[in-house]
Amino acid sequence: MIKPKHLEPGDRVAVVSLSSGSLGEPDLIHKYYLAKERLERDFGLEVTAMPNALRGREYVYEHPEARASDMMQAFADPTIRAVFSAIGGDDTIRLLPYIDFDVIRNNPKIFTGFSDTTSNHFMMYKAGVVSYYGASVMTNFSEYVKINDYTLEMIKKTLFEPQETLVIPSAPYWSDDDDERIPWAEENMNKERKYHPEERGYEMLQGSGSVEGRLLGGCIDVFPMMMGTSIWPSAEEWRGKILFVETSEEDMPCDYLTWYLRGLAAQGIIDAVSGIIVGKPARRDKYEPYKEVYRRVVGGEAGRPDMPILYNVNFGHANPIGVIPYGIMCRLDADRKELTLLEPATE
Repeated sequence: MIKPKHLEPGDRVAVVSLSSGSLGEPDLIHKYYLAKERLERDFGLEVTAMPNALRGREYVYEHPEARASDMMQAFADPTIRAVFSAIGGDDTIRLLPYIDFDVIRNNPKIFTGFSDTTSNHFMMYKAGVVSYYGASVMTNFSEYVKINDYTLEMIKKTLFEPQETLVIPSAPYWSDDDDERIPWAEENMNKERKYHPEERGYEMLQGSGSVEGRLLGGCIDVFPMMMGTSIWPSAEEWRGKILFVETSEEDMPCDYLTWYLRGLAAQGIIDAVSGIIVGKPARRDKYEPYKEVYRRVVGGEAGRPDMPILYNVNFGHANPIGVIPYGIMCRLDADRKELTLLEPATE
């Protein structure tokens, strides 16, 4: 895997809308300008929106080829050092016919985003370039008032100031989107998200000892759209990996999570990976039920009660989130409930 160079003040970065075109809507475009101001003022970056990034939901939906063109242009442009996804959605997979993997491979640069952006990350993975699950424009870079300290620290230690090794800590606080989400509106820009002390921290659902492997995964809601396509890795490609997986804000029923995990087991993926890390569920009422699904399907049905499963990790749809780099060596220490990147996330 090719590792992109870290960001420095003065670097030029691009914003792309590869799924939903929400960023360009009149009532939401303030999120772009907030992120642009913050990235330029606090990080010293130069921010540019690619030609179709701010054209709104309808145009972006109707033109997957334009979305893909933005991505390809951003990677081909030698003056652009990073590409930041605006937000997720539900149809990034439609870009696949228009992706030139050689362009990505020959122009490695930082790419961030999460949720439906999982499909873009698997495109990056197929091209052999490390990418970064987390930090999208509308959710993190434009968080009202300020980027929370946990997310900011993880962004710095992966994308700007890469560490030789990095323990990924459990965030000391959490926020409930169901009851406390601040609606995205210009009049709410001065309202700060409320956080609560984290009472659980990391939990081991099963397994013991320590395993190492390269990170691969994303939002499990997106997996069925990728299966059977050219970007979905074979079971052998998953061998020895540490699978990271999380669920979206869509309140996935336990039955669906069960079925998706059974699909991974049927493909031989559960048997191939070395360990699993599970993101904090976006829905608090699914916290305990999802735990039982993982234990039942992985430990029971798939016959892998030895498989280390670390639960309640801060990535994905539950605030706050960190940054998970694809293809980077990681250690999951079940006995210490510890997750460590064993190499710098960027060059």
